Amino acid sequence: MQHLPHLITDLALILGAAAIFTLLFKKLKQPVVLGYIIAGLLVGPNFQLFPSVVEVGSIKIWAEIGVLFLLFGLGLEFSFKKLVKVGSIAVVAALMGISLTMLCGCGIGYLLGWEMMDSLFMGGILAIASTTIIVRAFDEQGVKSQKFAGIVLGVLVIEDLVAVVLMVVLSTVSISRTFEGTEMIMSILKLIFFLVLWFVSGIFFLPTFLKAVKNYLSEETLLILSIALCFGIVVLAAHVGFSPALGAFIMGSILAETTKAEKIEHGIKSLKDLFGAIFFVSVGMLIDPKMLIEHALPIGLATLVLLIGKPTFVLIGSLITGQPLKVAVQTGMSLSQIGEFSFIIATLGLTLDVTSDFLYPVAVAVSVLTTFTTPYMIKLSNPMYEFLNRKLPSKWIAGIERYSMGAQKINEASDWKVLIRFYILNVTVFSVIIITVILLGTKYVSWMIPFSTWNKPITAIVTLIILAPFLWALAFRRTHKDAYANIWLKPLQRGPLVVMLLSRVALAVFYIGFLFDQLFSPLIAVIGVITTVTILFLLRGKIREFYGRIELRFLSNLNDREVQAMINAAPIAPWDSHIATFQLKPYHPYVGQTLMESKLRENFGINIAVIRRGDIVINVPSRFEKLYPNDVLSVIGTDEQLKSFKEFLEASKRALDGMSDAVEVSLHHFTITNFSSILGKSIRESAIRERTKGLVVGIERKGERILNPESDVVFELDDTVWMVGGEKRMQVFMRECEGHTRNMKRQQLSKH
Repeated sequence: MQHLPHLITDLALILGAAAIFTLLFKKLKQPVVLGYIIAGLLVGPNFQLFPSVVEVGSIKIWAEIGVLFLLFGLGLEFSFKKLVKVGSIAVVAALMGISLTMLCGCGIGYLLGWEMMDSLFMGGILAIASTTIIVRAFDEQGVKSQKFAGIVLGVLVIEDLVAVVLMVVLSTVSISRTFEGTEMIMSILKLIFFLVLWFVSGIFFLPTFLKAVKNYLSEETLLILSIALCFGIVVLAAHVGFSPALGAFIMGSILAETTKAEKIEHGIKSLKDLFGAIFFVSVGMLIDPKMLIEHALPIGLATLVLLIGKPTFVLIGSLITGQPLKVAVQTGMSLSQIGEFSFIIATLGLTLDVTSDFLYPVAVAVSVLTTFTTPYMIKLSNPMYEFLNRKLPSKWIAGIERYSMGAQKINEASDWKVLIRFYILNVTVFSVIIITVILLGTKYVSWMIPFSTWNKPITAIVTLIILAPFLWALAFRRTHKDAYANIWLKPLQRGPLVVMLLSRVALAVFYIGFLFDQLFSPLIAVIGVITTVTILFLLRGKIREFYGRIELRFLSNLNDREVQAMINAAPIAPWDSHIATFQLKPYHPYVGQTLMESKLRENFGINIAVIRRGDIVINVPSRFEKLYPNDVLSVIGTDEQLKSFKEFLEASKRALDGMSDAVEVSLHHFTITNFSSILGKSIRESAIRERTKGLVVGIERKGERILNPESDVVFELDDTVWMVGGEKRMQVFMRECEGHTRNMKRQQLSKH
């Protein structure tokens, strides 16, 4: 008889046991993950009643591959755009739950006299809830459409990202065995650097590449390509000092933004299920029943933290964000378990050889117990709310309701808050890109140039050509012009605004100096910086235009999946139609018109699928949606239709070339106060259109939005009025309003 390798017999044993328990747990309506873990316990070395696995080391390697596929799949479901959409409610609830639960986990280890690393990893294991188990429980109970379920899913998105950061932090602490603050900060900055670099470059290049080879992408080829990309970034992540699992998660989240995400997810599903099963079986193989009995106390304490502590912490976080008591209770009690990320963190401790042997079985036991209780915790959330509603003092209940109602109002975002958020994002993204280009340029461009005499000058020139659009964006790119204008109209706030703008220019000049300093002496570097700044200033128009094309490509790739989904959902779509992106300029004839008034479909045969307006994305806009300057339009049409539309836009630009009285139109807003001159007047009576040469496009009133108001609508106290008009006229109007307000206040004070 031919001899079979032990690995094959081990796999037959593992998969056979997993299949049996999958069927059993499906019948019992329990999560199959628990079946895998119990199957692993029965075929593992610590349970002798059944045949046991022989080559445990080989199975561990397969389990590590399972972790990569598991994280790759989670990344495909994650999407960085989801992180932007979850909102402050999920962020506050998640961070409150994670931080306090982790503190409790560390406290358990401290009380039981564990080593520091065991306590830290225990905190990390308890901090992250299981996305797989919660989503499955929501499906089974039919609650995914309820408000609290949306918050819970948002919390899970935040927890997934925090888990990735936590893995990096724990790895850093494990290597140094101490809390070195500087080292910790450097590790987090390094993580942020590579996350931004991988995401920006991935979104810019990958969708473009997939479009270029779409005719050759069969299901087989796409599967191989996606796995190759996954393992490629896994190797890269390990090379730069991160966990391989982090690389798999990042590549999954990048591919999640492409139009091929669903096909990739469908293609790897079988592989993810196979290797995931092996991973969870390997988790069960490490359980030692004797050790569970020996460590029953920490298992019990950890379970209590998850069943009582974490729901309470998340409940408090939800109340802080203004959620009603019922929603807060439901949210907290849904997040009372641990799962896949906890196993990965526990595995990390074993791989780094920094945790004790008992910690892994403890984590598995806690996961098994809390997974069983998850459906019951969700069901008990309503009775728990009713109990608290009866038992809590009536003053507390009334206070929570008042706070919740106040928090639900639409508040006008601070102009400074908007600009600071934009400043941090702009500086971070373009600093990462510029530093990467400089390091790669000085290392590889010079290596490719054979002429030693001209090596450094050519390297500097090539690198600067690549850097030019990003240096311009770092120094001068602006959005939120209305926020800039509002702040500039307040003389006391102009100083900080100027400092903020100049700091961006100074940072761009610093990076130019850094490049020259890497290649030349200090004197030549100073001359090079002055020369480069002068040339970039003279060519600023062309550089700005080139950067605009880069940004449009990035935004088009970023939104391509959503647009493609809408096309696929349409009942009829021309086979030769595709998507192109255009940006409206203030001089284009359609600015200020609704889609119905513009008659784009009648004149060109095109359809507007998406309008991107700053940070706002309007999917499938209605015919009453107005077009504003700098709107980025995702347009669907044939090659001929799109070409005709593009030529029309370019013709309108040529027609206005040389006109010195062109007015740049932008979006502005202000709030009606007690002293406003237009308070109590209708739009027609206030003559606001004539005074500003602008349009009133919206009014926010008591939490409601009135779009495109009629001329007989009367301005009321605390209305937020949104207008489109010329920058200068709007500034003059706002100064007049402020002057009127000051005069009215003086008159009122003089009377008293």
